Amino acid sequence: MLAGMIPTRIHGMLDYLMGILLIVSPWLFGFSDSNTATWTAVVVGVLIIGTSLITDYELSVANIVPMRAHLGLDVLLGAFLAVSPWLLGFADENWWWFVVAGVAEIGAGLATEPEPEARTARAAV
Repeated sequence: MLAGMIPTRIHGMLDYLMGILLIVSPWLFGFSDSNTATWTAVVVGVLIIGTSLITDYELSVANIVPMRAHLGLDVLLGAFLAVSPWLLGFADENWWWFVVAGVAEIGAGLATEPEPEARTARAAV
C-alpha cells in the first residue's frame, strides 16, 4: 500500500506549493479568460492552503483537523479537480492541468503517513 511513503512534513510543503500553484495556474497556464476554470483552480487552491493551516501536523498554525481527515479531503479535492473540466463545462479549456493536479492530490492523499512525524517518533520511544 502507498500510505506512509510521504512524511507529513513533506506533505505539508507539497500542500502549500500545490495551493499556490493552483491559485496562480490560470495566469501561468493561460486559462484566466475562463471564469469557471479560474475560480475552480483558485477556490481549490485556497481550500488546500486553508486546510493545511488548521491540520494537526508540523506545518500548521492550529492543530484542529486530524491528519486522516485532511488526507481524505485531499483525495476528494483531487477527484473533484480531475473531473471538474467535464463536470463544470470547461473541458475545451486547459483540462490537462486539472487532471494532473487532481491525480497529484489523490496520490499525495493516499501516499502520506497518516500520523504526524513528531507523534510517530514519540510513540516509538
